[in-house]
Amino acid sequence: MPGDLADKKIVPPKSGTPPLRLEQFQPLLAQLEGWRVEDGKKLIKIYKFKNFVEAVRFVNALTPVAEEQGHHPDLYVTWGEVRASLSTHSIGGLSESDFSLASKLDRVYQTAGTSA
Repeated sequence: MPGDLADKKIVPPKSGTPPLRLEQFQPLLAQLEGWRVEDGKKLIKIYKFKNFVEAVRFVNALTPVAEEQGHHPDLYVTWGEVRASLSTHSIGGLSESDFSLASKLDRVYQTAGTSA
């Protein structure tokens, strides 16, 4: 795909759109670092931090990005890490929107000034 996934505006898939198949999402996954696909339906990454405060600071920094895009990750926050899970619930699987938001989250992580 030409262009950076993080620069794409998220456009929700139309109702009835099938989720991406393996051969469709593999090139998108290859553009991301540290993400994995679980059960062919969820995009998962664990971000590491020095402590709980940095983990929460990251969540606070990514919240406006997700809200602006109208696409929200499922997040699990614990001491020293944030587990992000992305899927497009309306289609029951993965869409290009999930990969775009994953790239945006990585950008937030890189620019938030946090250290692993």
